[in-house]
Amino acid sequence: MPVFRLNKQLLFPPVHLAEPDGLLAVGGDLSVERLLLAYRSGIFPWFDERPILWWSPDPRFVLFPADLKVSSSMKQVLRRQQFRITYNADFPAVIARCSRIPRRGQDSTWITAEMQQAYIRLHQAGYAMSVESWLDDQLVGGLYGVKIGPCFFGESMFAAVSNASKAAFVTFVQAYAKELKLIDCQVETEHLASLGAGFISRETFLDLIQEP
Repeated sequence: MPVFRLNKQLLFPPVHLAEPDGLLAVGGDLSVERLLLAYRSGIFPWFDERPILWWSPDPRFVLFPADLKVSSSMKQVLRRQQFRITYNADFPAVIARCSRIPRRGQDSTWITAEMQQAYIRLHQAGYAMSVESWLDDQLVGGLYGVKIGPCFFGESMFAAVSNASKAAFVTFVQAYAKELKLIDCQVETEHLASLGAGFISRETFLDLIQEP
């Protein structure tokens, strides 16, 4: 199937036309309006350098809050209140730290300066949010993503000390359990699988995020 090239018009092709690896389109921009349209359509940007690449994989890796698995050791971390967890206390710092964390098999980051500025604008518009883990008033872990209604589209997380990002994630899921329908993890990781995430079809995913 062809990969579609976007222009200034604010639209995406149907996601069922994506390549087997999930690649749907190239080009376009990272405006607030286009990013919101993308997430509401089951699409997200992921690229190292221009052109912008837009993805909609099938199946989709998600976590339903009711399926969250918390290990005994993590329960102890939370019980001891080892970390102070905050929300939207320093979104720019979280996304900047996420961009600098080395990742296995990656020589560069996909969270470029352009991406950081785009998501800061999305945060200022009230859609992107961050969760922070603090230890002795130092930011040691966190995550960020996009929240649209009852769905949270996770983007990235970082941990400078052991358990910092996991504590932020678990606390966030538990705090928002009644409000959130699902958490989109985009692609599979062992870390998120251990917390209860699993695959659903793209069709099911689209039905869920488009329900009122």
